[in-house]
Amino acid sequence: MRRAGQVSRVVAKRRISKSTLMSQTMTTEQLLAMPEDGVDRELIRGQLKETPVTKRNRFHSLAVARVTRLLDEWLDSGSIPGGEVHSGDVGTILRRDPDTTVGIDVALFSADVVASQTGRTTLIEGVPLMAVHILSPADTVEDVRDKVLEYLAAGVSMVWIVDPYFQTVQVHRAAVPPETFNRDHHVSGSNILPGLTIAVAEIFQRASGN
Repeated sequence: MRRAGQVSRVVAKRRISKSTLMSQTMTTEQLLAMPEDGVDRELIRGQLKETPVTKRNRFHSLAVARVTRLLDEWLDSGSIPGGEVHSGDVGTILRRDPDTTVGIDVALFSADVVASQTGRTTLIEGVPLMAVHILSPADTVEDVRDKVLEYLAAGVSMVWIVDPYFQTVQVHRAAVPPETFNRDHHVSGSNILPGLTIAVAEIFQRASGN
């Protein structure tokens, strides 16, 4: 009984510690110090958000690769000299005090943000012009909604939600109703990324077998 009581107190202590941690305001530095233990972690305005690691599939990875290539090709045209496209769960500090630190599937950064980076962190500190989220089976409607709203609130000018299953692209901008484009459409960068026009079918071409 004594040992059982000791175990119970240890378990309770761990639960309290976890609950306390989840309720405290954290910094990016504290987030980075947490162990790699099979859990995806982000900070949303200083609050820790944990989710199981998502198992990616070929549709997700292909969409990431093709969106990255298409945006890179547009950048090579010289539309945003010095800008950069990053992909693969890009660690990004969107805001400080309190911190919002997230991983983005594909992000396009302006020359100013690129130039402001230093060697002090492996994350990109600054708001991308555009963030692209590729849907995975683990995504819920609520999670995607919250992600879009947080990105826009942090100052991201344009958010694309790419659905590899229905092969659509949904475009979100602040104070503008969302627009959805399918394989028969072209999606543009509007006045945010002038000259960017992508045929939606190009994003999913190989995934569809065409």
